[in-house]
Amino acid sequence: MNKTLVIIGIKHCGKSTQGKLLAKHYNCPFYDTDDIVTELTGKTPREIYTAQGEDAFMEQETAACQYLARKLNADKKQAIIATGGGICNNTSAVAILKQIGSLLLLLAEEEAACRRIVYDAKTLPDGTIANLPAYIASYQPKSFEEVQSIFHTFYEERTKKYTAIADVVFFAEAVSIEENSRRLIALCDTL
Repeated sequence: MNKTLVIIGIKHCGKSTQGKLLAKHYNCPFYDTDDIVTELTGKTPREIYTAQGEDAFMEQETAACQYLARKLNADKKQAIIATGGGICNNTSAVAILKQIGSLLLLLAEEEAACRRIVYDAKTLPDGTIANLPAYIASYQPKSFEEVQSIFHTFYEERTKKYTAIADVVFFAEAVSIEENSRRLIALCDTL
């Protein structure tokens, strides 16, 4: 790997997990744009999105990408960057990231990513489902079947958007994290 890699993909596809493994392998820094948003604002992306809306969140996401661009330029270092799941909708942030490095789309099987979302969700005593990504929670699903249906629509839409902006695509197979990491490193060695 001789350039910064920006890992994009839908929530729960493994961006942070694989990003940290890549950073360790290549002995370079790892950054997560969602963590940078929290660091710069004192609020999580979910808190910003819920309280102020999508536009306010995308402004903060763009600011996080600008921050990373300045930092990497000043440090003159390569890095691995994982992005939030909806960055494909933020053209300003994507433009900045394309200047920083190559966009690597990490695709996971739809069922696997959905299972991870459902695993994190909790049904409250009043029957509402909590701890869902904002893009699902905004539809106020009443059942896990509704969660899966909403996720399916987003998965298809976002996969098309991500594929259109990606420089390279990696499909995470239904194998161990370590095996996918080995395959991903082999791909990154060619970049």
